[in-house]
Amino acid sequence: MTTSAALLEGLARSRSMLSERMSATDLVANALRDQIIEGRFSPGDRLPEELIASALSVSRNTIREAFRILRHEGLVTQQLNRGVFVLVPTIEDLVDLYKVRRLVECGAARLATTAPDTLISGVSAAVASGRSAAAAHRWDDVGTADLAFHHAVTRLSGSRRLDDLIGRTFAQLRLVFHTMPDVEEFHSPFLDRNAEIAHLIEDRQGDEAARYLQQYLDDSERQLAAAFEGPRSKSDS
Repeated sequence: MTTSAALLEGLARSRSMLSERMSATDLVANALRDQIIEGRFSPGDRLPEELIASALSVSRNTIREAFRILRHEGLVTQQLNRGVFVLVPTIEDLVDLYKVRRLVECGAARLATTAPDTLISGVSAAVASGRSAAAAHRWDDVGTADLAFHHAVTRLSGSRRLDDLIGRTFAQLRLVFHTMPDVEEFHSPFLDRNAEIAHLIEDRQGDEAARYLQQYLDDSERQLAAAFEGPRSKSDS
């Protein structure tokens, strides 16, 4: 569970963003979403309204509006007289998330043949970030780098709307990742697979990258589904 100290530390880095030309509500929602994507919040964590308001120096009404945005995105849930909590995903959420991923990511990978060099380099940079985190045994950061890699693949589409959609999808996906009992065991094999996809994209082999990514996503979903079923099977035995 996320402690108050960790919450304050994570959100303190976001306070400077509040001066940007965006509403305070949107910026708070973005800051909280980023914390989820980075794995700093776990499913079931309570998000204390007063603590977040203090950390970001905004009103509690602003926090409530940000919570409303995150509820609409399926990232938090509100419990009467108890507060707001990070969503605990279900296996149905997992299946639906991977339907979105296959459609968006594989479609974007096919566009590697014509994508600008700057977007191609973003894919490679995310692979390097993941390897660096793994070398330092920062496996939660490897998970964050993995999502950044897949986000970079999606950006090959050149679509701002798809970029926004997959950003929200990956916040939900990070909550699903918490299901895995061994983070290193889960993420480690995908480092090389990310690199292989990046090489295909660098070589402008979009169709081949999409086919490889399809199998990759199938394997990832299968592992996560097994983790969802594991605790349930034990409780039934």
